[in-house]
Amino acid sequence: MTDRLPPLTALRAFEAAARHMSFAKAAEELHVTPAALSFQIKSLEVHLGTTLFIRRNRAVDLTEAGKTLAPGTSEGFQTLTAAWRATQRLQDNTTLTVTAGPAMTAKWLAPRLYDFARAYPEIELRISANLRMADLERDEVDVAIRFGYGVDEGLYSVPVRKEWLTPVMTPELARKYTTPESLTDAPLIHDDSIDFLDPPCNWPTWFRAVGVEFTPARGAHFSNADHAVDAACAGVGVALGRRPMIIKDLLEGRLVAPFKVAIETEARFRFLCQRGAETRPQIAAFRDWFLAEIERTAHISDDFTIIPVKDIPAA
Repeated sequence: MTDRLPPLTALRAFEAAARHMSFAKAAEELHVTPAALSFQIKSLEVHLGTTLFIRRNRAVDLTEAGKTLAPGTSEGFQTLTAAWRATQRLQDNTTLTVTAGPAMTAKWLAPRLYDFARAYPEIELRISANLRMADLERDEVDVAIRFGYGVDEGLYSVPVRKEWLTPVMTPELARKYTTPESLTDAPLIHDDSIDFLDPPCNWPTWFRAVGVEFTPARGAHFSNADHAVDAACAGVGVALGRRPMIIKDLLEGRLVAPFKVAIETEARFRFLCQRGAETRPQIAAFRDWFLAEIERTAHISDDFTIIPVKDIPAA
């Protein structure tokens, strides 16, 4: 028995047949006739010196040898396909796929995309809004914008400004709740998407920052930050709003932040791409635009007393 690998076409035929458990479906996928696919698998069995399939009238089953070969073959072709697509993407300087969380996409990214498209009309931007941690190579994603403390080993990572939070509400509610103490009677909105932060950035922490000992017993809870902000815009209550999620609504007057005290976490958004890919024209253009847009509204922070949560005594 030789260690020399068999022809790639034969392995490809086996992988497709093992995945579909059907010669006919595998042949259709590979655009060959069932007879041609059967010939490739037979040649593979001759090369190996044993059968890989048990042929039945209308179905096939894997033999022990087939069951041993199938997982590695499938993984190998997946790796080869990913490498080929990644190499193809290196030749493409006009398409850019960006993934970001739904809240970041809805409240910060989407409202600004027209400006990016106007500045870079040659770039076709594709946005994937989800919280799943993307594999930048396997998932064919060029850029990921992610929030957290960040251990971005092996990636090109650019952290942006730290996140701060402050109470926001409609102007009508602001006329009713005029002091931090009065918020203890207000309908408070909770953003559960940041429950992972440590130390916590929640209502009890903010109240301690302003010298009020209060732990809300109830209130509307939202799993996405953008939904919490939308509820505040609708007058449902007062939200502890995160800086990038509330800036547009503050600037356009839908929300106000009357108390000018914010709590700051060490967590932040990061711009991520594969190491070395940051020099690709469309990625470099998006990075520079993204960072410039953040700095363009950085002056909002000057209006607040920002207290790091690590400096706020625990309850």
